[in-house]
Amino acid sequence: MPLRSLRLGLACLVLAGGLGIGLSAIPAGATGPTVSSNTSSGKAYTPKSVNGATDDYHCTLLDPHITHGQFIVSSQFFPNSPEVHHAILSLVPPSMAKRAHEADQHGKGWTCFGESALPGIGSGNPFLNTGWLTVWVPGQKLDPEPIGTGMLIPAGSLLIEQIHYNLLKGDKPVKAAVKLNTVPASAHLKALAIQIQPAAPDVPCPTGVTGPLCDRTAALADLAHRFGPGALIESQAIEAICGRDPLNPPVGVTTTCVQNAAAGTKILRITPHMHLTGAGMTVTLNPGTPQAKTLVDVKHYNFDDQRYYNLKTPVVTHAGDKIGVTCTYDPKLRQELPQLRKQPARFVIWGDGSSDEMCLSIIQSVKA
Repeated sequence: MPLRSLRLGLACLVLAGGLGIGLSAIPAGATGPTVSSNTSSGKAYTPKSVNGATDDYHCTLLDPHITHGQFIVSSQFFPNSPEVHHAILSLVPPSMAKRAHEADQHGKGWTCFGESALPGIGSGNPFLNTGWLTVWVPGQKLDPEPIGTGMLIPAGSLLIEQIHYNLLKGDKPVKAAVKLNTVPASAHLKALAIQIQPAAPDVPCPTGVTGPLCDRTAALADLAHRFGPGALIESQAIEAICGRDPLNPPVGVTTTCVQNAAAGTKILRITPHMHLTGAGMTVTLNPGTPQAKTLVDVKHYNFDDQRYYNLKTPVVTHAGDKIGVTCTYDPKLRQELPQLRKQPARFVIWGDGSSDEMCLSIIQSVKA
């Protein structure tokens, strides 16, 4: 299906492995001035294991040289390696450009477990110091935004590319790339926003499976050892966000979190994200009430075939609405999957590693 069918100048930003960036020529037939290709080659990034972790999160600063605002109308990430667990592209506003260049260390990038944020910048939200623009997970290919919408990149903005490398899949050099199709901000599109809703997994070892890390306290200490104290703070923050006691939360193969919905938005798309033992996810508007409406119900989650779900009928949120996310896990997969069966048995909690777990609903919406 033709992209958008918009009669507008269409530009392509090509961001190669966080190490090269440029503008490709405008496709044949599009209107507007031609921009020549000038993508530097750069070098591949070799993921590194630290403190016994089997994961590496690396962020790199990208400069798209945008002199006029642009809307992203589609994106496509090319992992070019099975080592890539996920990729996130985030926005750095012009006011934060100096800090971003300092963090980038002349193109070397920085370690960024947990989020694609700039180091040293605090936030009340454990996920976002910079707004997400696009998210890639295994199974996704071309990702067109909902028709009539786009992710806005203001003039003068920079981008952060975060890539999570799963060393259980390998530790060879990787040169990934992402291609963004954009139109001018003057286009009559609605600006998309990404909202993140997590739930905290607390999954005990299966019956009959034992080991030192089957103790939750030991698993938390191991998480902090592998990824630093910020990982522990993030895990406990999510427990608190969901109204639980971070030191003594409910445990089991299912987790649920209900939060207030942002009023006055129109929900268009939801992308569920869990890790390798994820079995299913549901996202519900106003759960437990007569007005409850299921937005997404994934019964057979497959980490290697993740996808977004466009709502057949977009849902408008109002004051007082709540959104609930529920995830279910199959902890026996830790003893069955090739990536996990050689790993020590553990009490599974929220964590950055592919051998840890997440329950994350990525919600795209526009103003109603």
